[in-house]
Amino acid sequence: MNDDVHEEIHTAVAAILRGDSAERTPSGGFDQPVWKGLSQGGFHLLGVPEEVGGSGGRLSDLAVVVDLTAFHAVRVPVAETAFLAGWMLARAELSLPEGLVVASLDKARGERRSGALRLSGTLRIPWGRHADHVVTTVRCGDEALVAVLPVAAQESDAMRLVTAENLAGEPRDTLILDGVDLVDPVAAAAPSDVNPAALLRRGALARSVQLAASARSVLASASRYVTEREQFGRPLARFQAVQQQLAVLAAEATALQASADAALLAVEAGDPGAGVAVAAAKATASAGAQVVASIGHQLHGAIGYSAEHRLGQATTRLWSWREEFGSESYWHDHLAAAVRQDGPWWHLLTEGTR
Repeated sequence: MNDDVHEEIHTAVAAILRGDSAERTPSGGFDQPVWKGLSQGGFHLLGVPEEVGGSGGRLSDLAVVVDLTAFHAVRVPVAETAFLAGWMLARAELSLPEGLVVASLDKARGERRSGALRLSGTLRIPWGRHADHVVTTVRCGDEALVAVLPVAAQESDAMRLVTAENLAGEPRDTLILDGVDLVDPVAAAAPSDVNPAALLRRGALARSVQLAASARSVLASASRYVTEREQFGRPLARFQAVQQQLAVLAAEATALQASADAALLAVEAGDPGAGVAVAAAKATASAGAQVVASIGHQLHGAIGYSAEHRLGQATTRLWSWREEFGSESYWHDHLAAAVRQDGPWWHLLTEGTR
């Protein structure tokens, strides 16, 4: 994943993020300057085909942006926009609408009425309060649709937004629909691979990339702190107990990164075992996130628990993201089921690599 294109993307996005501080964005907020910079460069829609209004490129190109914004704890919904909404629209051959577009994994109920599409249901929408459009699947009789729902600027009797935040202060809103009529609906038949299981895997892959980036951020912060901080006349990094904890932290961060990279490459290559790779990556990331956060705070002592501290921004994301799109228990169960089904990767366990 370290080719010249990725290096160029990394350099350009790092320049956008340079000088920006996540502390300036309040809980539930949205970092408009960063999003504007990413949008102007087309970085927020990498991996989405140009034919539907995206920026083209590969999924791993998008992962560079998702990784950097997670590492720097920037409040922007790159994962929710391109990883999910852009992918759903591309699969359904629908064009991206103007403005901020996010996705919901929940399915709405639809009913056709004289050319209009009436929607009802409850949709969980990350960043919903900031979105202009929401992409969701709809069950309309025997039809399965992918639909684009304009989010009203003001609440109405048929549409109500309930706001909430995760531990990191990121918007995790809920849109309640009670007979919302789309007079000129932007909708198309949902391909068979746009289903709840596929959407969950897609989200799990995005969170795995983000969790790995946040783990590296904790490692960088802890390494810097124990090197600079002195106790009894010498840096904390000189104490054996601290060195051991730092080594465990580095090992966990490396495991998260390796599993996320492997899953990303498998999905990008269309590998038959990509689903297993994603399950393994999210299980590893969710389990490791707790260890990384715990050791990070231990090495910092009482420093770093506030929302303003860079460590706190990283660890609250670790605690939040580890539960989103399936916890480690969920994905461990998924992996166990795959073992029982004797998947295409079974020989790796029984015969080893060659």
